[in-house]
Amino acid sequence: MTAVNQAVQQTRQWLQTIVVGLNLCPFAAPVLKAGGVHIAVCEAETDQAIIAAVLQQLDQLQQTDESTIATSLLVFSNGLREFSHYWSLVEVANELLQQAGLQGVIQIASFHPDYCFDGVPEDDVSHYTNRSPYPMLHFIREAQLTRALENYPQPELIPEKNIRKLQAMGKPALLKLLAMESL
Repeated sequence: MTAVNQAVQQTRQWLQTIVVGLNLCPFAAPVLKAGGVHIAVCEAETDQAIIAAVLQQLDQLQQTDESTIATSLLVFSNGLREFSHYWSLVEVANELLQQAGLQGVIQIASFHPDYCFDGVPEDDVSHYTNRSPYPMLHFIREAQLTRALENYPQPELIPEKNIRKLQAMGKPALLKLLAMESL
């Protein structure tokens, strides 16, 4: 299996086991089941090549109908291992989004193996709501998200519910599930 195929497979497994399996994103299951999640892998390690991959994903999402690609994940299989470096890229990606005139059209969600919320103890289980097998950016179509939120009561409570769910589950059980997921 190639490194790219392995990154795609591990990302799909994470989506199925963690994101959908724990219902961390109540909108993910139908999109994943319908094959609307596009996973692109960027093997680059340099900032310039990584930024080019971000721009390419933004362009591809704009050029492709929602029925073909509903949402896109850009997985960084080699680069952005340090969370601080990754976070700098998230800021650059959001600036690029604005410069391209796509604010309000696409939004970017962030996931990283070492994700840490600012001001939260490093060992807190809440970080796992945004932890993934690889550093990645999730490109979400705003119109699609708006439609999904129309019929979802109190969507602003999703992050809080996810944190409570993981706290109730406990870190040992979550780590066991993550270990089984990586097999």
